[in-house]
Amino acid sequence: MDYTFKESYGEHIKELRIQNGLTQNQVAEALNVTPGYISNVENNRTAMSLRILIYYAKLTGLSLDSLVGQLEPEYQTTALDNELMNKISKLTPDKKRKLLKTLELWEI
Repeated sequence: MDYTFKESYGEHIKELRIQNGLTQNQVAEALNVTPGYISNVENNRTAMSLRILIYYAKLTGLSLDSLVGQLEPEYQTTALDNELMNKISKLTPDKKRKLLKTLELWEI
C-alpha cells in the first residue's frame, strides 16, 4: 500500500457515503458500528475490516470487487474485468450476441 492510497482511502469512503446521501450515523447504524468508527475511517485513523467492507459495498450499491478496485489503484483493472464478466453473465443469449457484435465493431 503506498502513501497516496493511505491518504485517499478515507476520503473515498466518505465520498461514497455522500454520493449515496447517507450520514455517518446512518452508515454506522447499517454496519452495526459507532459513528466514531466511521469518522475514524473517513479521517484515515483506521481501516475497515473485510467484513465491514463487504457490508459497506452492499450499502453503497457496489460489489466488493468494485469497491476494492476503487480503493486500490493496482487492483482497478482486475476489478473492472470482474465487474464486466458479472454483468455479461446476467445477459440473455440474444443480448450477449449483440454485445459481441458491438465489441467486434470496436476492433481495428
